[in-house]
Amino acid sequence: MTRGAVRRRPGATPPDAGAAPVVPVGRPPRWLLAAAAVVTVAVTADLLGRGVLERVDLRVSEVVSSWALADSGAYWPVWAVTQLGGRGFILVVLAGLVGYLGWRFRTAVPLVRVLLALVLLTAVVYSFKYGTGRTAPAYPGSFFHRDGASYPSGHVANAVLMWGVARWQVVQYRLAPWVQRTALLLSVAGPVATGVAMVSLDFHWVTDALVGGAVGVLLLGVVHALDAAVVPRWAGARTGRSSA
Repeated sequence: MTRGAVRRRPGATPPDAGAAPVVPVGRPPRWLLAAAAVVTVAVTADLLGRGVLERVDLRVSEVVSSWALADSGAYWPVWAVTQLGGRGFILVVLAGLVGYLGWRFRTAVPLVRVLLALVLLTAVVYSFKYGTGRTAPAYPGSFFHRDGASYPSGHVANAVLMWGVARWQVVQYRLAPWVQRTALLLSVAGPVATGVAMVSLDFHWVTDALVGGAVGVLLLGVVHALDAAVVPRWAGARTGRSSA
């Protein structure tokens, strides 16, 4: 080993990175993780107990169904907004980002983070969906049925988690300031716009969107934690360096 060489944490900002960070990396603080956990547990318990939130959902669904957006010229523009949380659209963006970072910085760490996020998202969200079995607003009423898969909204959870991971990579690897600001906007406005659009089209209940966002925040926190604990060791082993 060359004497005096500086050890750098695998996956950390490379020395040849560009502009300085102009936005925060977006790791959820502990208070936000705690709030997301409370929301997830409290809303789920209320719905399973057929509490007040179910009645709120039914009332909101009555109002938005009266708008009949799904049968109007507004359907396709609103549907396009829902794709801000669509897995296909986000993965196309992430594929380009991960490919660029891997080529420029000769690292697989961004790819590992994205794959980790996808595995966690799929396992947790679909466990919730099939575990609760909540029917969507298109079903005549809110029921917990073995064929239901509405709760929570996978689109909203996907938007929170995957745009959050994209923002993390963009800021850590110090891409251009306008790219960092765009990633910040997508990580904040993307989930909100997705949730509003899904509810407006009567695809999801309000609580589906709310808990989808909370679950996305929790998963983003888990990915950050696992990255700090596992990815440096993996990357260090791959390059033959100590993880110390």
